[in-house]
Amino acid sequence: MHGGRAVAALARRSRVATLNGHTVLGGLDPGLADRLLQGQQRWLVTGSAGFIGSNLLELLLSAGQTVVSLDNFATGHRRNLELVRASVGEDAWARHRFVEGDIADPAVCAGACQGVDVVLHQAALGSVPRSINDPLATHRANATGFLNILVAAKDAGVRRFVYAASSSTYGDSPALPKVEPVIGRPLSPYAVTKYLNELYADVFGRCYGLATIGLRYFNVFGPRQDPDGAYAAVVPRWTAALLQREPCVINGDGETSRDFCYVANAVQANLRAALVEDEQALGQVYNVAAGQRTTLLQLHEMLASALRAQRPGITIDAPTFADFRAGDVRHSLADIGKARQLLGYEPTHDVRQGMDEAVAWYLAHLTPEAPS
Repeated sequence: MHGGRAVAALARRSRVATLNGHTVLGGLDPGLADRLLQGQQRWLVTGSAGFIGSNLLELLLSAGQTVVSLDNFATGHRRNLELVRASVGEDAWARHRFVEGDIADPAVCAGACQGVDVVLHQAALGSVPRSINDPLATHRANATGFLNILVAAKDAGVRRFVYAASSSTYGDSPALPKVEPVIGRPLSPYAVTKYLNELYADVFGRCYGLATIGLRYFNVFGPRQDPDGAYAAVVPRWTAALLQREPCVINGDGETSRDFCYVANAVQANLRAALVEDEQALGQVYNVAAGQRTTLLQLHEMLASALRAQRPGITIDAPTFADFRAGDVRHSLADIGKARQLLGYEPTHDVRQGMDEAVAWYLAHLTPEAPS
């Protein structure tokens, strides 16, 4: 579909709204939404069964794009792909080709990149504690896998390569807020691999002319983020605990702070990085965050408040406390000025707004039959 027919069809989707005659996708501003709708491209989303990747896949298919996606289900889930399929409908899903494979396999990466215009590389083995427990697995996915997909993109003549970097790169630098040029020593194997990604991307830009942009995510949360397993992120893990009438466990004294970023902000940043035309914006890394600092105690209060508002009568116990985790930084807060200036990035959700949407999703999908 093209032109007016595409807009009309997209407007029937839940991810699409209209503002002053402009089509708005998933909370995107009208200008960015129009740019995405006007140009048909072929995209590769790696890690598409993960939570950020599946949100990117959903929005791209809703916008009439053609998408190849890749996942090995090491941390992603088939149910996320099925949720996207149900959301976008069969006509949009027909523009999607899924590849089950591992980015540690160069042949898989080469096949996935063929004919692709834009790569959105989200595949990685996340979690600082996981990397400390198994540095070889983290290196295989995050370093070897990254280099494989980078080489494949270069060989296939990909126009733009956008990749998920990490705020863990700031390491032991005490400076707040975090600005892109000022980093410290890495505190975990995971941080080493994510910094290595930035170094490789920079070299591929200078040696081969590959247009790359790195996005340093700060504690992204939202729908489809996995609440299960030893390495689950804090927001879904705590939400699942509270829904099961269990107390949340805070590592440390509760004053550790993070810049929690709702997934819609991360999706917006990926699209802006993919579509930006300013040559000065290329070959750079950018902080992707809400630009606000939240302690773990404050996060617990926000989560409890959102749950009480959406499920009146729910009983919420006070949190319990455990030891600080090895490899964790004490405080994190992003300066997002560079992304604002060069990409036009502007968060659409602060932490509370994101929490309300995330909790609504978890209530619908984790325990739809649970009583209040």
